[in-house]
Amino acid sequence: MNQRPIVLTLRALLPLTCAVFAVAIGLLLTADGPAPHLAAALFAGLYLMWLLAEAGITVRHPSQSAAENGTLLPYALTRAGTAVSAVLWPLPWHAWSVWLTVPVVVFSAAVTLRLAAIRTLGRFYSHHVVRYSDHSIVTNGPYRHVRHPAYTGMLLANAAFVAFFPNPLSVLFLLALCAVVVWRIRVEERVLWAVPGYSGYAGGRARLLPGVW
Repeated sequence: MNQRPIVLTLRALLPLTCAVFAVAIGLLLTADGPAPHLAAALFAGLYLMWLLAEAGITVRHPSQSAAENGTLLPYALTRAGTAVSAVLWPLPWHAWSVWLTVPVVVFSAAVTLRLAAIRTLGRFYSHHVVRYSDHSIVTNGPYRHVRHPAYTGMLLANAAFVAFFPNPLSVLFLLALCAVVVWRIRVEERVLWAVPGYSGYAGGRARLLPGVW
């Protein structure tokens, strides 16, 4: 499959998602009930900052041909759908509660984990499934504990965001995102299994959560 249309689609989807978040933040800031809506706007702003922090990776064309492109658009669309459907739905709560700090803390920790995993993997990290000619196994940082910590962080962050902005559509998108990530991991690992040392590395580590999967 030609990578260029997929990259162009991702480059269009990113600013569109950011624009939707900017609109949603504006609506939250001008809504009645300043305290809860201000908190929601700040949390949406955190998500927008995360999108922008990964913007360079999102639009980057891989330096080598991708081994597989079929999972990338479903991944991008379900991830964007989860966030957009959450932030655009009317708030289900109308007063601040201390329990609302829990998803904010989980979100912040999960994004930190994801960005640390991306930084640790360095030039080997890509939204595309790519096996580089000099591919080597990274076992330090978050990769000491799980095989795909960037996915772990991404899923936890989106789950926390949906917990803060719960509605039926965002929950459905989140479940779809989880299914796509499981599919994507299985596809990625068929490629990674050919990298020397990966089978030994994978044998002692869970994919996403130790003791779960």
